[in-house]
Amino acid sequence: MGWLAKRRLRTGPTAALPAKPDPAELLRIVQLADPGAKRDGDDIVATDVRICAPVEADAELTGGELEQVWAVRVTAEGPLPLDFFDRYLAEGIAFRLKGLAVCRGEVSDPADEEGSGPAVIIPVRPAAEELAPLLEPQEDDEFTFTAGDIRAALVPQKGQPPAVQELLPFATELTAVELRGDEQVKLGTLALELSDKLNGLVVDRWRFRVDAAEDLLPPE
Repeated sequence: MGWLAKRRLRTGPTAALPAKPDPAELLRIVQLADPGAKRDGDDIVATDVRICAPVEADAELTGGELEQVWAVRVTAEGPLPLDFFDRYLAEGIAFRLKGLAVCRGEVSDPADEEGSGPAVIIPVRPAAEELAPLLEPQEDDEFTFTAGDIRAALVPQKGQPPAVQELLPFATELTAVELRGDEQVKLGTLALELSDKLNGLVVDRWRFRVDAAEDLLPPE
């Protein structure tokens, strides 16, 4: 592996924030994605990654989108994390702290993403009757359901998001009920109802745990 490749490996995705985050709040946010995350000096360590302590950065990091920038880098501890966990961490942190995400030189605003929604992670794939009356099956596809203008799909969960580790002792293969629609709070309310019924956990599109429907909205 050449020097440049090594440098990219260690740099990692970054949450570019408009203000220096409170250390306790940053840890709380990271623990939504990995309950086992803990402090290591000024950094936070989580599954296969290190969330570096915030440092003041040049505004050029975001192409001038933010006047003041505090950079929180997510670096790999050893091999690159599986399932984009490092990128999802950076984007989820940026979303919750009114910032932008920087990955491979590209700047994005996580709050601008449309057409996405939460998922309910459950330990066993449910039968159609278990989803009723909250979801109505589609006649031509056993994996898709609707609830008014909300679309739902049963999708085998690739990997094991750290946020749902408590499900793993009882699961052989996790399943995600992915919800899509235009109103995030409406999606979150349905997701929480499904979670209660199916003994699952609700996560957002970055696989951060969701405990209230309002968690899916950008902070004001």
